[in-house]
Amino acid sequence: MRFLLQFVAVVAASFLAGLAVRSVDGNVWLSLSVGVAAAFLTTAVYYGVVRATEKREVTELAGRAAVSGLIRGTLLGVSIFAAVIGVIAAGGGYRIIGLGDDPVNAVGLIGFMAVAVTVEELIFRGVLFRHLEKLTGTWPALAVSALVFGGMHLLNENATLWGALCITISGGGMLTSAYAATRSLWLPIGLHFGWNYAQSAIFGSAVSGNGVQQGLLDSESTGDALVSGGQFGPEASVFTVVAGVLVTTVFLWLAHRRGNLMTRRRNAEPALASTLDR
Repeated sequence: MRFLLQFVAVVAASFLAGLAVRSVDGNVWLSLSVGVAAAFLTTAVYYGVVRATEKREVTELAGRAAVSGLIRGTLLGVSIFAAVIGVIAAGGGYRIIGLGDDPVNAVGLIGFMAVAVTVEELIFRGVLFRHLEKLTGTWPALAVSALVFGGMHLLNENATLWGALCITISGGGMLTSAYAATRSLWLPIGLHFGWNYAQSAIFGSAVSGNGVQQGLLDSESTGDALVSGGQFGPEASVFTVVAGVLVTTVFLWLAHRRGNLMTRRRNAEPALASTLDR
């Protein structure tokens, strides 16, 4: 029942947030402000429903870790994607044509991406993975939540089975392991935001099959789809999968070192406070 109540509350909040963001689509400054506000309010809903149903401090959204987690995650996400797109370009899969027609659009994308990634992290890491992990342990929960996360992207406009599989392996693994390593949602939210924002607002590439949200650069995918990712975008590139596996491995190593990997029915909550201070 806790899982169900939390899931319904966050999905309902995300639905209303989506309506609010779509209502100001096309207005850069309103998209920025409404998107950030919607992300904040959705996070508040998660905080409230978890505290009410689990009768505990919501350590995964501890305020002291918010700023550092978001900043570190965003910088890491931008850096990883920049490295991946650089390798893709070297392999002939990405080419910059010039500056985007409307670089100011990159500002509005901050709000759009903020609410999108916050909702996904709250649902997939905060609700789904966290509850599964209590029942099955870290490894099965990681596998199942990553599969569901990747499968969700089959609903996107230019979705492919290969693209969804790539997101399962790279995105699902990387973001879930980031949560396991820190026991905080702030780092995966920042990581997810930095990755998606770099894809769309900076490098002007398609995001998860949803087409191009043009920002600072005007670009095109070229050559072999296994290298470029094709219409799905760079996330369907083999280089993205390799990068995702490497980053996931590092986060899981950190999680193991910090004692954050759970076996079946082992409660990791007492260790969270010390983990957030690292």
